[in-house]
Amino acid sequence: MHIPNRKELRRILSEERALYLGRRGRYQEILRFLKAHPDYYSWKYARRMRITCFYYGKRKNNPYYALMYLLSSRRMNMLGRKLGIEAGENVFDEGLVIYHTQGIVINGNARVGKNCRLYGNNCIGNDGIHAACPIIGDGVRICVGAKVIGDVHIANHVVVAAGAVVVKSCDVEHAVLAGIPAKVIAIEEQSKRFLD
Repeated sequence: MHIPNRKELRRILSEERALYLGRRGRYQEILRFLKAHPDYYSWKYARRMRITCFYYGKRKNNPYYALMYLLSSRRMNMLGRKLGIEAGENVFDEGLVIYHTQGIVINGNARVGKNCRLYGNNCIGNDGIHAACPIIGDGVRICVGAKVIGDVHIANHVVVAAGAVVVKSCDVEHAVLAGIPAKVIAIEEQSKRFLD
């Protein structure tokens, strides 16, 4: 994802903050901080990822941005280690929501579209033989324990069911993928309304 300027960065941060903390503003953020709520820490990670992505795009033009990229990347990775998240800063398009943080491993070469939902214990990466990584469309939900592995393409608004292991591409929008290896088991009508 490329974030061209600070105005766009602020817009993305504002929209994603509402996804994690609700639209009640500072009250929700303080309350969730005091409770050490998982949503607060997921939001902190997503925020740091977007800031790091912004600096990443500018790092070659200015030594200041290169330094800020290194510092921000370090903060993102340190927080990720505490939360159990390993991901590149440029993988996800806007609208990402991480519901449960533990056990998330995302290869930095994978590409994931807008409004992705991760439910925890997920892996999106290469197959260990070839370097190619998944390309995932918009509005995809990757449920608990689901994995997407290898040079695969996933269409928009697909649901990868809990525990599924996707090793083949799915070009069917609104499909539900389940099993090991995953295959289409249904076309979900309800998902057509998800984030449209």
